[in-house]
Amino acid sequence: MRFFTLTILFLTVAVPAHAMHISEGILPLPWAALWFAVAVPFVVLGVQRLNGLAKEDLSFKPLVGLMAAVVFIISCMPIPVPIAGTCSHPCGTGIAAILVGPLVSVVISTVALLIQALFLAHGGLSTLGADIVSMGVVGSFSGYFVFRGLRLAGVSLGGAAFAAGVLTDWATYLTTSAELASGIRGDAQFLPLFTKIMLAFLPTQLPLGLLEGAMTAGMVTLLARKRPDLLVKMKLLSPSEVSGHA
Repeated sequence: MRFFTLTILFLTVAVPAHAMHISEGILPLPWAALWFAVAVPFVVLGVQRLNGLAKEDLSFKPLVGLMAAVVFIISCMPIPVPIAGTCSHPCGTGIAAILVGPLVSVVISTVALLIQALFLAHGGLSTLGADIVSMGVVGSFSGYFVFRGLRLAGVSLGGAAFAAGVLTDWATYLTTSAELASGIRGDAQFLPLFTKIMLAFLPTQLPLGLLEGAMTAGMVTLLARKRPDLLVKMKLLSPSEVSGHA
C-alpha cells in the first residue's frame, strides 16, 4: 500500500510538472541538501576550468555563451506525451560537453536550470542540486566519455556524436529516476519504485533520446563542414581529417 501511494504521488505530482526538472518540494530537505553537496564541487571546478580556458583563448567565452543559449533552448522544449498526460524535454548537454568539455557544460547547465527555475517554473530552487547532478554532471560526463571513447575506437564524428546525444539523455533520466526514488520512497524498497519511475519515463525518453542524438550529430557535422577550424581547436578533429575532407 505504501509503494502504491508513492507511485501515485510521483505520477500525479512529479511527472506532470516537467519530467527532467524535479518540482519544488518533491525531495525531502536531507536529500535536497545531499544533491547540492554533490553538485557544488563540479560547479566550482567548472568555473575554474572556464576561467582558465578563457585566459588561453579569448574566443572561448563567446562559444560558451552560444552553448548556454543552445542548452537553455533545447532543455526548454516541451514535448507533449498524450498517453502519460505530461511533457518531457531533451537535455542539450551532450553537444555542450563535446564542444567545451564536461566541466564547463556543468556550469552551462547550472545557469540554464537556475533561470528556468526562477522564471519558467521548470524545476525548483530546493531541487536545483538534484537537477544539476542529473542533467549537468551525469549528462555531461556520460555524453563526453561516450563521444571520446567511440572516436578513439574509430567511429565517425557523426556516429560518435549521435551516440553521445542518446546516452546523455537516457543517463540524465536514469539519474532523475534514482533521485526521485531515493527521496520519496520512505520505508518502501528503492528498486521497485525506481523501476516504476523509470518505466514512466520510457514513452518519452526512448524517442527523445534518439531525437537528441540526431540533433547532436547534426550540429557537430554541420560545424565540421562550416567551421572545421573550430573543431580542430577543440581537438575534435585532427588537421589531417580536415585536409582529407577538403
